[in-house]
Amino acid sequence: MTENANLKSQSNDKAFASIWDELQWRGLVALSTDEVELKAALSGGPITYYCGFDPTAASLHLGNLVQLLTLRRIQLAGHNPLLLIGGSTGLVGDPRPSAERTLNSKETVAEWVDKLARQGARFLSFEGANAARLVNNLDWTAPMSAIDFLRDIGKHFRVGKMLSKDAVSARLNSEHGISYTEFSYQILQGMDFLELYRRYNCVLQTGGSDQWGNLTSGTDLIRKVEGASAHILATPLITNSDGKKFGKSEGNAIWLDEDLTSPYAFYQFWLNVEDADVVDRLKVFTYLTRAEIDALAAQTADTPHLRAAQKRLAFDVTALVHSPEAAQAAVDASAALFGQGDLEALDAATLESALRELPNSDAAPETAIAQLLLDTGLVASVSAGRRAIAEGGVYLNNVKVEDEAALAGSWLHGKFAVLRRGKKTLAGLFRA
Repeated sequence: MTENANLKSQSNDKAFASIWDELQWRGLVALSTDEVELKAALSGGPITYYCGFDPTAASLHLGNLVQLLTLRRIQLAGHNPLLLIGGSTGLVGDPRPSAERTLNSKETVAEWVDKLARQGARFLSFEGANAARLVNNLDWTAPMSAIDFLRDIGKHFRVGKMLSKDAVSARLNSEHGISYTEFSYQILQGMDFLELYRRYNCVLQTGGSDQWGNLTSGTDLIRKVEGASAHILATPLITNSDGKKFGKSEGNAIWLDEDLTSPYAFYQFWLNVEDADVVDRLKVFTYLTRAEIDALAAQTADTPHLRAAQKRLAFDVTALVHSPEAAQAAVDASAALFGQGDLEALDAATLESALRELPNSDAAPETAIAQLLLDTGLVASVSAGRRAIAEGGVYLNNVKVEDEAALAGSWLHGKFAVLRRGKKTLAGLFRA
């Protein structure tokens, strides 16, 4: 696989004595197995470790990005990552706290396995002495019969302990209950860790703290079957201001696929991070050094209105996930929309994605601009639109509208227009 060019110059922050110290400073350790033993393992010779991603959607999302960057940080410390795509666990789905998942067809899951593998591989290096390896748990699950699964794996799991797992107990206490299919998910994930331990001497699994119950199923199984110890590192959940995590289950996912979340929308998401959260986001989602982040934290405290930390965060994460060119296009679009750049210089795709994020409306050519102000919600009535024009506060494609009866006749790329009231209130027009 081709290494992502954005990874080539990255190295561990020299301010830290060990990768464990860096992970802790970046706020990436919510839970773990024995801290002393895990720190010693990460500080010694190379170990093999893994994180799994289930193809329950056509794209990875922001929560998955935390895990991918954690995998990469540990790889930069000299360890050997396994990127597991759950071709079998994706057919089942881990239990959500709310309700049963809709099972996707085998053909759909297989297609998503390929998509997620390509996405995830961009964040790791598949070259060098500690090259990453891509694995699919369908490879060892599909050949196993149901009887062998029950005899060789299922016998090591106690139902009482399985029922005590948070995700399972939440579902048992809900009106939906839980099916045997999703109840069995933790066994499948435990078998993954055992299989990777046997094949590659994999001794560490990373994942989100909400997966702790599934993560511990693997260490328990390795201990029972092989008489050996293995480790877990669970990262905290990334939540928004109301405490909800970002993810497809919550309906507010920030996708890594540009067809699902455009680079412009992706950039704007990071640009709008609150001051109280921006330093933590810089630690988790960028490769900036401790000194660089401390400097940005000081700027945020001293001159918060400049939003220097948010701008750096938005550019770096967009460049990492998409490309530096896509990040710069988002910067240019943001400036141009507010009259600080050349709208005509924006490519059609970037402009369209930016306008889709705004209040917008289809507009027939030669429609009165006062009417379009109403159609896009920038004013409450046509008469209010005319007054706004008369007061000199309305712009079409950054050109001030002088005539109250003016018609929309200027179209970017022949099909788009930017309508602005005042300095900051924007709407998009799409030529009907």
